[in-house]
Amino acid sequence: MEEAGLRMGSAAGRGTLAAAVLASGMAFLDSTVVNVALPTLGRELGASLAQLQWVINGYTLTLASFVLLGGALGDRLGRRRIFVTGVVWFTLASLVCGIAPNVETLIAARVVQGMGGALLAPGSLALLQSSFREEDRARAIGAWSGLAGTTTALGPFVGGVLIDQASWRWIFLINLPLAAAVVWLSKAYVPESRNTASTQHFDVAGALLGATALGGVTYALIAWPERGFGSVPVLGGFAVGLAAAIAFLLVERARAMGAMMPLRLFSSRVFSVLNLYTVLTYGAFGGFFFLLVIYLQTGLGYDALEAGLATLPMTLLMLLGSELSGAAATKFGPKLQLTVGPLCCAVGVLLIREITPGVNYWTGILPGVLAYGIGLTLLVAPLTASVLSAVEVSFAGVASGVNNTAARAGSLLAVAALPLVVGLSGEEYENGPALGSAFYDAGMWCAGAMVVAAVLALFVCGKVRLDRPDRPPPAEHLPQVLQRGRCP
Repeated sequence: MEEAGLRMGSAAGRGTLAAAVLASGMAFLDSTVVNVALPTLGRELGASLAQLQWVINGYTLTLASFVLLGGALGDRLGRRRIFVTGVVWFTLASLVCGIAPNVETLIAARVVQGMGGALLAPGSLALLQSSFREEDRARAIGAWSGLAGTTTALGPFVGGVLIDQASWRWIFLINLPLAAAVVWLSKAYVPESRNTASTQHFDVAGALLGATALGGVTYALIAWPERGFGSVPVLGGFAVGLAAAIAFLLVERARAMGAMMPLRLFSSRVFSVLNLYTVLTYGAFGGFFFLLVIYLQTGLGYDALEAGLATLPMTLLMLLGSELSGAAATKFGPKLQLTVGPLCCAVGVLLIREITPGVNYWTGILPGVLAYGIGLTLLVAPLTASVLSAVEVSFAGVASGVNNTAARAGSLLAVAALPLVVGLSGEEYENGPALGSAFYDAGMWCAGAMVVAAVLALFVCGKVRLDRPDRPPPAEHLPQVLQRGRCP
């Protein structure tokens, strides 16, 4: 790579941008359409609710656990090399997902797919950051944000068409031609880059312990409704998760600033509270919409395409309004938006939870979807920027990664725990009345989590400033949020 970097108008620049957009779009598409496919693949594979939870959480677990390690591998071993490795890994796992003969194989493939995503996800933005010359870098990242966001918005439509007109298997098999194009573009146009000054060892122990902690707790929460709290698997899962979590904290403390999650960052009260805020908001989002898409199809009789399109206005609001929201937070401070945003989301949840069979979409569902979309638009950009402003500039990258992991972990735990707390298990998700009652109760829990998040912002974010000249702009916030929050 030339020292000056790539130009936006050059063939190499266009090829590099196309590779990053297609790879991100592939991962984002999977994130948005798998939820829509759950009722269909549940019927065809005879899956229980716990198994459907693992179809989602198997991917989220490994992605959340290894995404920081994936970024470090790219910096040390070569960003293009790790990016292409992630694309190939992700695609081979997608192939197994698409031909899976049973739900157990599908879950195992989703776990492996998440590992590939952990190599792919940080690489897309890192390639643009390292490959383009400084004066073209913002344009490249902006183009990537817009195009990747468009891919996310198209996800419900594409997924619904594939599921209704062909098979749920094609939501995974479509990745094969996309990946072939990404690999060709990467080999032909993307320059290799690495951080030659890095001397840190990879925090493999931290990644494995983090995965074990999340996996143990997730397993216990999902198994609890069917096996009972006093069963050996449930108690064993909690014990393994707790032991791994303690060991993780000890390892990260010993590694200090060489850790995957440097504990020193949490000496900032604002940083700590904002990550708790992230867990609450993205947990409420992930858990509620996991049940919503199932309820729309099982309880209200929507097909996959209709269920996907039902929440599309939310994504469009975020795409259209996030830049303005970020600018407003920079000018006036993030406190108002971080407080009002979750309250709007809570209102949206409370409206949506009232839907019953026969409800008119335009008067019964759309108002709640719009309220939730407004809330997300208000809080997304200010949250990312506030997290970055809470730490020193030199730690902005790892702080963003920790917050990204917090969002994924919140969604992971919510999808595992919410059916438990509302009394939904086994094949009850196929029973419209039982699912409707559980969905109604789930709305209260998720709205409550949003209100708690708003209270946290009200009392903690008053002194946060986003207009300091030493802070980097959070240009990447929208695609990260769309992917990590599984925005439909």
